[in-house]
Amino acid sequence: MSDVQQRVERYLAIWNETDPAARRAAIDELWTENPVYVDPLGVAEGRDAIDAFVGAAQQQFPGLVFRPAGTVDAHHNVARFTWELGPEGGEAIVVGFDVAVFTEDGRFDRVHGFLDKVPA
Repeated sequence: MSDVQQRVERYLAIWNETDPAARRAAIDELWTENPVYVDPLGVAEGRDAIDAFVGAAQQQFPGLVFRPAGTVDAHHNVARFTWELGPEGGEAIVVGFDVAVFTEDGRFDRVHGFLDKVPA
């Protein structure tokens, strides 16, 4: 498994982490000091805002889990990957893909999210 693939899996694990302290520790480890996350639903600038954004997603979709859907495509300091959100072992109700920009030390600096499938 590539280093980028592992980073993406750790990134998705943040979206599943329900313990606020553990989630924040993972954000602090994996993201730069001034990161930005943006998707069609909003913009989160900074670690505090990203933490709040993830917490809001968990409240909106309680009991569902994010999981990778395929392999990561990466070059230089950029990666794109597809993910799914659904019940453990069940069909995804949301599908999207993210484009991540990393710093030289491998931390997430920018993530641009896109939604391909959303609930009606």
